[in-house]
Amino acid sequence: MAPDYQIRLARQDEVAALSEIERLAAVRFASFGLAETFSRIVMPLDLLTEHAQAGRVWVAANDRDLPVGFAVGTTVGDNAHLDELDVHPDHGRRGIGRTLVETVCAWAKQASYPAITLSTLANIPWNAPFYARLGFRILAEAELTQPQRDLLEFDARLGLPMDNRVMMLRNL
Repeated sequence: MAPDYQIRLARQDEVAALSEIERLAAVRFASFGLAETFSRIVMPLDLLTEHAQAGRVWVAANDRDLPVGFAVGTTVGDNAHLDELDVHPDHGRRGIGRTLVETVCAWAKQASYPAITLSTLANIPWNAPFYARLGFRILAEAELTQPQRDLLEFDARLGLPMDNRVMMLRNL
């Protein structure tokens, strides 16, 4: 990650800005016809606030201490889960996303979770292929736990595209 950014826990007064980063990050999906979908399916402010209050939201802040990216850690079943990862498009391709993922993985490991999961799209380069480079692997259908299946069903009810959606896991 570029040296003019730092990772820290999110502050309560930043939650609305994080939602805006999530909306703006959706522009990267335009060439896949998914920008509109991802710009309207954002984490509800009350849930994002709850995660921030629990110390499970990390931001990448610029040299003016303003958030330009964020990640949310939760749990799904017995594992930690990377619930959200977004970087403002103006700050992409600087290692911010990778550093945020590693920060959530460090939190999960420190909390003694055996693994961390995430759900993503297999056919988009900065989704499953990106996470694979960070040590995640796609789970086969037979490997999915009931909580993971429930999460994928929830994703479908939100209106997320499911034809290339996968659950990934990284052992800690």
